[in-house]
Amino acid sequence: MQHLRSAVHWQGPLRLRGKIVTGRALVTGGAKRLGRAMVLYLAQRGYEVAVHFAASRDAAEATAAEARALGVNAATLRADLLVEAQTRELVANAAKALGGPLTLLVNNASIFEYDNIRSATRQSWDRAIESNLRAPVALTQDFAAQAPRATGTGGGMSAHALVVNMLDQRVRKLTPEFMSYTVAKMGLWAFTQTAARALGPDIRVNAIGPGSTLQGASQSEEQFRAQRAATVLRRGANPGDITAALGYFIDAQTVTGQLLCVDGGQHLGWKTPDILGGQNAR
Repeated sequence: MQHLRSAVHWQGPLRLRGKIVTGRALVTGGAKRLGRAMVLYLAQRGYEVAVHFAASRDAAEATAAEARALGVNAATLRADLLVEAQTRELVANAAKALGGPLTLLVNNASIFEYDNIRSATRQSWDRAIESNLRAPVALTQDFAAQAPRATGTGGGMSAHALVVNMLDQRVRKLTPEFMSYTVAKMGLWAFTQTAARALGPDIRVNAIGPGSTLQGASQSEEQFRAQRAATVLRRGANPGDITAALGYFIDAQTVTGQLLCVDGGQHLGWKTPDILGGQNAR
């Protein structure tokens, strides 16, 4: 990806309308749930934010309005990330809407649909790969082409651009369930590490692996509570934990190519039948 590096030079924090602007961010799937939480967190930190949505226009507009109330510029952008042409326009449209190059990309949008090795179809596979792997890769390419260059010399370089990929704790604890989704997220984890190598020192690339954070559409409240109680810490995450991880990656200038699981230790779960069998386990 070396050829993707832009010639844009870092000019320091901007002062717009009398307010210091930390940077410009695009959050895919930013209208609701964790995406919304990250948009508002970034607005609180002084980022101007482009809120991407596919179908949730009203929610996206509401989130953008909340961000503006915090004193920053916010725009909403629609794109179907299953359609390559729309995906490839998103970064440029976000930069245009916010008035300059983006400095932060959060690849949050995701299709989370159940299949397994027996039930998977070409459609379920393609939807998972396109939304969870192909779109983030394409968006990262386009982001890298317009991102500001690192500053400094020798051992004191500072990156001014960051990509954060939203993964899933299950990449650390593989199961045969949600097969296409899991394979796509594993691919995105491999890409995170590959891109970190290719795009440094100008761009840092990291990932967050949420566990049980918000109740899923197909979960009952009882199932959600049980899932959180089964973690090593006997608790799940909340949106504030996820935004804290995002903040860490923003601030930690020497961190790249890393995955931070925010899951109450869910990925460390060990009480499986083979282990619980003790000396009789095979």
